Amino acid sequence: MPPASIAGINRLPEAAKWKVYTHFIPPSLLTRFSISPDFRDAQGRPLLSLVCPPESGVVEMSLYHEYGFPDPILYTQVADTLTGHPHVMLYVVNDPAAPRFDVDRMPDGQPTNFGIFRRNLAAEEAAMRAGLAPGQIRRGLRLLDNIIAIFEELVTLLGRERFYAEPLYYHNAVILERHGFGYQQGRALMEDIQRGFAPGGWLRARLDGSTPFRQPQAAESIRLRSWALHDGLLGRPFSGVTMYKVAGKSAGARTCPDLPW
Repeated sequence: MPPASIAGINRLPEAAKWKVYTHFIPPSLLTRFSISPDFRDAQGRPLLSLVCPPESGVVEMSLYHEYGFPDPILYTQVADTLTGHPHVMLYVVNDPAAPRFDVDRMPDGQPTNFGIFRRNLAAEEAAMRAGLAPGQIRRGLRLLDNIIAIFEELVTLLGRERFYAEPLYYHNAVILERHGFGYQQGRALMEDIQRGFAPGGWLRARLDGSTPFRQPQAAESIRLRSWALHDGLLGRPFSGVTMYKVAGKSAGARTCPDLPW
């Protein structure tokens, strides 16, 4: 009987687990960086780290384009929900050739934990001015369509119809809804944010230029709204949003229609 959850996959023999989990990796990524099917470099050193203990319902994967590089080209963490559906906690793709912005760590090396515990404001401002969104240490590789298709195949393999995702930032939620995701929770917050940024809205009124992230033009940009919200414009962290994707279907959610990136 095939596994029906991440926990079920984790209980498989090592070779079988690797076969399933490496399916998370877009083939175009392997081709682009000439990564071999055994995920080792020419010297035999590992390029893929896979943490999936048999007693756990969580899998964590890091793929590097070269051994010893500081950042993975792909990092993902997926966990089971209480009902056994895959829940994508994090999925990051980095362009290793792009400039790095240290938004993930302070000048003394302390981690920022996505800016929740502390923020490297100088790095964040530089990243924003370079066109990045909150949380990005490097430019991405524009693989979201491929990634969604891969997860749809995964849930079908597990005998499920949907998977879940946790947008860490406002722009993540908007991008996901434009790719067919619906809201398990948090839609009311997203709609409240949209009203807040509308002409005369309370969030728009707070775009007073008091910080680099709170410029008036942020109301008209998904990315700049996200920076303003990350800067505390809501008065609390952006959280409590969970989204879902039904394989082969679009939920039709549109909380900020026609707003440009």
